Amino acid sequence: MILTKNLSENKAILDEILPVNKSSDLLVRSFMFGSRTAMLYYLDGFLNDVVMERMVAKLFSITPKQMQETNDLLDFVHKFITYTEVDVYTDTEEVVTQLLAGKSVFLVDGLAGAIVLDLRDYPARGTEEPEKEKVMRGSRDGFVETVIWNTALIRRRIRDPKLIVEMLRVGSRSRTDVALVYIEDLVKQEDLSIIRNKIEGTAVESLTMNIESLAECLVHRRWYNPFPKVRYTERPDSASAAILEGGIVVLVDNAPTAMVLPTSILDFLQEPNDYYFPPVIGTYIRWVRNLVFMFTLVLTPLWLLVLENLDKLPPSLAFLGLSAPANVPIILQLLMLEGAVDVLRLASVNTPNMLGNSLSIIGALLLGDFAVKSGWLVPDTILYMSFVAIASFTQPSIELGYAIKFMRIILLLATYFFNIWGFIGGLVLVVILIASNKTITGKGYLYPLIPFSWKGIQSHFYRHRLRSKAK
Repeated sequence: MILTKNLSENKAILDEILPVNKSSDLLVRSFMFGSRTAMLYYLDGFLNDVVMERMVAKLFSITPKQMQETNDLLDFVHKFITYTEVDVYTDTEEVVTQLLAGKSVFLVDGLAGAIVLDLRDYPARGTEEPEKEKVMRGSRDGFVETVIWNTALIRRRIRDPKLIVEMLRVGSRSRTDVALVYIEDLVKQEDLSIIRNKIEGTAVESLTMNIESLAECLVHRRWYNPFPKVRYTERPDSASAAILEGGIVVLVDNAPTAMVLPTSILDFLQEPNDYYFPPVIGTYIRWVRNLVFMFTLVLTPLWLLVLENLDKLPPSLAFLGLSAPANVPIILQLLMLEGAVDVLRLASVNTPNMLGNSLSIIGALLLGDFAVKSGWLVPDTILYMSFVAIASFTQPSIELGYAIKFMRIILLLATYFFNIWGFIGGLVLVVILIASNKTITGKGYLYPLIPFSWKGIQSHFYRHRLRSKAK
């Protein structure tokens, strides 16, 4: 439906679509200037009162003669609207969408269409450093729930005219703003086209859980493959680095997180700390973190394998056996501790900050001490699972951490039932699941190993020195 020059007709059209007399935060204000009537539609809580008051004060100075000399709405905007973020629309659906996004809609009698002013004053928190992605040195800002602020944080770091912020809208009811951010001459156009088409083809009513809802719509997961296809970051510097490497960053309004696409398995093994130190230290930190994290996959299954074959090992490795008799099977103890770690993690998340650390430490100590004294657990299982629990936090990706956890449980069960062949078969299964996975664009999940790229492998395993570019 198209808006006409008649203000009464336009008001009737909008009032039929919008809950003007039902919703308390949808407000309408009428004005009179230059012998013309005008109406302002806006949402309470979004309007910047100071800017609007100054603009309306200027409109009151318009004379009837000036209004008679105004040909259309665009001419009116050019003559009398000094605010910069202004558009003119005639389509009713677009006008309603812009209004419900928090923008202000201005109707003038005798002029066809609507003036849409972006006078939004967003309710937002500060750009504090993300809790999960803290660095020892470097930037201390993080993404917030406002997509425009997040694009500004990236633009502040990349002042390239080729940097494109492409705004899309997802959800037939929520109409959530989704931003595609990339550098035009670095991004692979094929990947960009695939991701754009998938977002535009997302047929949902709303993104209830914002960025996670979008990820579930874009990625068709195989339920048996836990390895993630999407990498998340709450750090603008990490997102900017991915863009400069030719990647695509997806930002969703109301989500303080960026989605980095496409992503291979080795991309999850990088962290900002690697780049905030000199190359030697950064490479050392990367190797230590990744080796320890990968060791968490096989530590407890390998120890269980040793216990099942202790009589075949040399006497020098006898210390790997149990230090005390076990009343409960070791496999059951390890599985109970796997669950207990997640219980403590969930408890700390849902506990107020002032009590969170105390609950985690005291809870772990009490549970471990009583479990040993009561005979449920032996000290050895607590030792190995404590290392696994601590080492799992060296990985910045929560999704990859849980994928490794699930694979570790499968390895434990396979080793318990089939001994060494179960352990080997479990490792083969892990490799098959990783190799058979695909990125969101359908490319290889093991890149740069498959297809092989020596330069790509070096960049993932070594922190290279930044060299000046020859002019």
